[in-house]
Amino acid sequence: MGRMLIEATLDDPEATLVAAIDQPNSAVLGKDAGELVGAPCGIPVRSDSDGAIAQATCLIDFTRPEGTLEHLAICRRHGVAIVIGTTGFDPQGKKAIAAAAQDIPIVFAPNMSVGVNVVFKLLDLASRILSEGYDIEIVEAHHRHKIDAPSGTALRMGEVVAQASGRDLGQCAVYGRQGVTGERSPTTIGFSTIRGGDIVGDHQVMFCGLGERVEIGHKASSRLPYALGSLRAARFLAGRKSGLFDMQDVLGLR
Repeated sequence: MGRMLIEATLDDPEATLVAAIDQPNSAVLGKDAGELVGAPCGIPVRSDSDGAIAQATCLIDFTRPEGTLEHLAICRRHGVAIVIGTTGFDPQGKKAIAAAAQDIPIVFAPNMSVGVNVVFKLLDLASRILSEGYDIEIVEAHHRHKIDAPSGTALRMGEVVAQASGRDLGQCAVYGRQGVTGERSPTTIGFSTIRGGDIVGDHQVMFCGLGERVEIGHKASSRLPYALGSLRAARFLAGRKSGLFDMQDVLGLR
């Protein structure tokens, strides 16, 4: 994802790459960030997050929650905007992001793809119409290296569906089934997770009724949509002083 962000930024006439950050033990430290994507740019990959972030007007972060929260504190200290594409935050981490948004502008979304965020909007509409008489199941598939499940996107889909249909996801979600489970409750929202190979990201929401099934989904064949959406989010934050936003705000879908 880092390489895709570098490539997309270098190709964007409205963006300037000023730093690329990786872990202290990374094999690419010191190398030209552009060379990693076949376009030398004179910007070396570095591990000193504080110094790198201080040079920027916006940080795009796709790491892990613990890394993102460290970067968030640095952004807050230097007054730098941040686009957060990291998933897997616990409630405390989400509170830290909301607190930081009082001082800096933040776009925090489980999926930066424009297409996925259009799907969120479609799910809101479908859930209001199909809230009764339809069983709702969410299926997601990702590569073998993804370590959180269900994906942040699948969980957000569940939240959208639950809110639109008047349910509490914390009370109605079912994460996998095994053994004699009994008859399915019509109030539940089911989640199924697939991990394998190099699947970038597939998400499907099924509204299963009697005699028909409505499916709304999204399949990513590369990580480019996430990078392009992230740059769009960064442009949205330009000139803003503070606030917590998501991609629905960026795309004007509220």
